[in-house]
Order: sequence, then structure tokens, then C-alpha cells
Amino acid sequence: MTSSAAAVGIVALLVVPFTLTATAIASDPPPVVSREARIKDISSIEGIRDNQLVGYGIVVGLQGTGDSQQTTFPVQTLTSTLLRMGVSVPAASIRIQNLAAVFVAATLPPFAKPGTKLDITVSSAGDARSLEGGLLLMTPLYGADGKIYAQAQGPLVVGGYSVSVNGNIKQFNHPNTARVPLGAMVERGVPLELAGRKEFSLLLNDADFRSAEAMQKAINLELGRDAARVVDSRQIDLLVTNGEDIPALLAQVESVEVPIYPRAKVVVNERTGTVVIGGTVVLQPVSILHGGLAVNVVSEFQVSQPNAFSSGGTTQVVQQTRIDAQDKPVNRIELKQGATVDDLVRSLQTIGASARDVISILQAMKSAGALEAEVEVL
Repeated sequence: MTSSAAAVGIVALLVVPFTLTATAIASDPPPVVSREARIKDISSIEGIRDNQLVGYGIVVGLQGTGDSQQTTFPVQTLTSTLLRMGVSVPAASIRIQNLAAVFVAATLPPFAKPGTKLDITVSSAGDARSLEGGLLLMTPLYGADGKIYAQAQGPLVVGGYSVSVNGNIKQFNHPNTARVPLGAMVERGVPLELAGRKEFSLLLNDADFRSAEAMQKAINLELGRDAARVVDSRQIDLLVTNGEDIPALLAQVESVEVPIYPRAKVVVNERTGTVVIGGTVVLQPVSILHGGLAVNVVSEFQVSQPNAFSSGGTTQVVQQTRIDAQDKPVNRIELKQGATVDDLVRSLQTIGASARDVISILQAMKSAGALEAEVEVL
């Protein structure tokens, strides 16, 4: 006997905004919450930025956990490497599993000079089972312009392992990705001259006109002159006077603390059921009715045999279907004037709402105008 089951969940959600009385309408609006932050933590200087580097190389010294023979490009890479060293070996004659083709990634920080060492991340590009115990051979790292900016080489540090015995495999973390601390050396820096510049642009991480205005006033107050000018909600221009020490000026500006006004936001990840609600989210009076109807369809397959000594009978498979329905009672939540996010969370926990239910309720509250925040769905 075999059976199959299918469950269908139907959620009933009703969001009803309250009608405010004259007293509620006349109440003072909630104060705008701000916090202090350093300019260097909420903005960046245009042009002073990191640059991504990437390269392709091979890892050797693996204990039979490298790429298999079905992956041809590691063997081709090894053949080219040996040829550059004066050793000519036909690719068809190479039969080894102690090497793996990898991609190498690194970040080139601003003002990096030749000789500066960088951390690198190495990831397998083939079907290698583990990079544990491997050595990355010299690999050039390229920038977006196709030029070589660093060279990488060194033993790998793997944060996991993979063991296979007689078809049984035990794996911990991700053994196909490793790091080499200070494994790359910069060969070419990105030129960036500060001397002689008359203007810099500060770029806010989160565009906001009020935060930009607050930053402008704080900078001008700190420097004692009109050095900052707001261009838009993200950019603030900083003027440099003749003969001014630019590194000292930027250090002074980045250390200034300014009030910022973060945007009210609710972040929802529907894949994992994670909901993050910011503390600046404002809730309006609302009544929420939440219930659900669960329908479970179960199919059982039974085998019908003909009677003994009967003629002409055949064995048949008969499907028996049973439908079970369960209607959950409607739960009610009331959020009055002045309710906070903590009140909402506590109320949802009280009625036993799951993460999926919370996501549906928040989206319905946004549609009903009871949630004054931006809902971002990941």
C-alpha cells in the first residue's frame, strides 16, 4: 500500500484601519528620531575606493582530492605552466588528481603601493572534492582594465574538510574555498593624487536630503568657513583652500559627528522567513483579523487481487482519496494610537503567528496605510 498527501493552506487576513477621534487627531506626531554618527561611517570620498582583482591559477599538493580527468582545463593549465618552464609534456599523457583549477579573488585598497600584501580567497573552478593541504602556484591578479596589479602564491588555509571512504562521504563546512592570509603582493598601484585638488565630493551611503544638510552644517561649523555645499541627497562637495593640508583636512572632516535620520524600513526575506523591522517604523491604529483554513488531501493506493480459482480476473490498483479540512479560529490584534514595533511583535507572538504569517500581515498593513515604512523584499 502506498499513499501521497498534499496540503493546501488558505490564510484569511483582514486589516481594518481605525477611525480616529478628534482627540487622537489632535495628538502630537511622534518625534523624529536621529542618531549621531561619524562622517567616515556614513559616507565615502569619491575616487578613494577599493578595486576588485581576479585571477586564474592552479593548486597543487592535494591528496587525491583534486579535479578528475573529466575536467580538462586543469590539465591544459598544467601543460602550459610546464611549457613556460621548459618542460614539454603532452596533455594526453597527464594522469594526476593532485591539482585543482581555481579562481583567486582579492581587493586592492586605495593608495596601495608595490610591495603591499593582500589577503586572497581561492575557490575551486572544477570538481575537486577538497583544497585541504594545497599550495597555490604564482597567479597574476587582473583588474577591470585587464592589467596585472598583484601576484598571488602561498599555502591554503581551509576552514572545512571532506572525507570519502568506500562511498561514504563526511563533509564539514566548504572545503572547496580557502584563504591565503597576505598571500598576494601588489605589483602596481592605482594612481590617485591628492595634491593640487581643489574639491572633493562626499557621497552618503544612504541618500537623504536632511542628512546631507546636517552634514553640511556640521562640516562648516567644524572648519569655521563655508567649505561644504550640498549638491543633492547623496553628494556634498568640499572645497579646499590654497595651500591647505589635504590629508589633515580629510581626517578632520571624517571625524566630525553629525545627526542622521535613517529611513524607516522593514526588510523581508521570503525565502528564509526572516523579518527585520527598524526601530524608526511608525504604526497607525489598526485592527488585524488573522485566521487560516488548512486542507489536506491524502491519496492511498490499494492493490485488488482476484479471488482464488477465479477465471479472467486481473490485479488492479485502486486509488482511495480522503480530504481533511481544518478551519482555524480567527485571531484579532488591535494596535491603538502610539503603538510601537515592540507591541506589534508581542501581539504576533501571542497569537502564534509564523514567519510566513508575519510577512503576509506586514504586507497587508502596508497596503492598508497602517505601516509607515518602506517594505523591502529580498
